[in-house]
Amino acid sequence: MDLENQQRVKDLTEKHGAENMVIVIGAAEAEAAGLAAETVTNGDPTFAGPLAGVQLGLRVFHAVEETFKSAVDENVYDDQIGMMEMVLEVDEIIEEMEEIRGEFGKFND
Repeated sequence: MDLENQQRVKDLTEKHGAENMVIVIGAAEAEAAGLAAETVTNGDPTFAGPLAGVQLGLRVFHAVEETFKSAVDENVYDDQIGMMEMVLEVDEIIEEMEEIRGEFGKFND
């Protein structure tokens, strides 16, 4: 997650409260999704950005996870994301996201 997005997440979390935030990630690889998820839950693992050492514990999902899919219009999902599901390692991405939420998430309900 780049430094600008880290700052946006930090600012919005301060404004609205961590309990009111949900982050949706769309990275194409499990490792990249995991790094972004770790950044918004446990802090920037590279210790380079605004979230370095900041443990927000935010709710975080990948766009291919059922929790997100079921929350959006099916036609919109199919148009915007459906084709990508065929080429992504969906199971690996979901496993990575579940691991990060389990380890660092504060608002897992």
